[in-house]
Amino acid sequence: MHRMMLRCSVLLTLLLAAGTGLAQPAPYPSRPVKFIVPITPGGSNDVVARAIAQKLSESWNQPVVVENRPGAGMNLGTDLVAKSPADGYTWLLGANNIFVINPHLGKVPFDVFKDFTPVTEVATVPFMLAVNNAVPAKNVAELIAWIKQNPGKVNYASSGNGSPQHLAAEMLSHLAGLKMQHVPYKGAIPAITDLIGGQVQMFIGAVNSLQPQAKEGKLRILAGAGSKRYAAFPELPAIAETVPGFALDVWLGVFMPAGVPREIVGKVNTDIARVLNSPEIRTSLAGQGLEPVTSTPEALATIVHDDYARWGRVIREAGIKAD
Repeated sequence: MHRMMLRCSVLLTLLLAAGTGLAQPAPYPSRPVKFIVPITPGGSNDVVARAIAQKLSESWNQPVVVENRPGAGMNLGTDLVAKSPADGYTWLLGANNIFVINPHLGKVPFDVFKDFTPVTEVATVPFMLAVNNAVPAKNVAELIAWIKQNPGKVNYASSGNGSPQHLAAEMLSHLAGLKMQHVPYKGAIPAITDLIGGQVQMFIGAVNSLQPQAKEGKLRILAGAGSKRYAAFPELPAIAETVPGFALDVWLGVFMPAGVPREIVGKVNTDIARVLNSPEIRTSLAGQGLEPVTSTPEALATIVHDDYARWGRVIREAGIKAD
């Protein structure tokens, strides 16, 4: 009887051990990852997401699938991620305006601070201040002086009310004490077309939209809009060198739903950094006007918090409303 009980005890122990082994979670990722890009294919967000997805798919032997979910000013795809399971298998490639501009312009269906887990910053998009060739200014100081000599007569273009281009020009106006007329367009291409044609005199836009036109001599770039000079354009002064406090740092970051386990966030952060720091990817993205960068999740959370407060002030003081 004692021997039978001993055998049963040993068998029970082995079964429990086997059961415990079966219950261990599979290494992450054990199935495809969905990478949501809340714009149509071809934009900066899409380019970065696909570069990351391709390399991670190769190294993980699991597909990282980019899905474009445009709509509602990028809020549609963003909300999809916010409401996804917190298992690490749904990501967002988010631009700064989703988190720090959109909430100030109207009601959004998510909470930027409570509904997401920041993972890493992945890139910055250099913005430049460009003017029509007829503008008699070769630098920011001369441009400011000319605008002050013509109060209310200078037109600046934007890609729409509440766009980064609009906010950048309003920040410049506020800090430098300028009076200009805002002319909103539906996108950068028609704005640049009218900048070249002389219907507007100034535009602050992405380098990949402006640089080809500048190289052909159709317009003139005076300065970069970032808080400091861009590494790819060290000869180009920053607006902040003339107008202290000016900064338009347009960033892209990877986010997951709130509550994703820290070990998953840490692995994704490390592996994305490895991809973005490879010479191949850095060269590829730089060729498209993007500067790859990486950060800790905590650093990205701080960027969101600080930019949210800063752009909120600009929007309130300028009385900016969404279209």
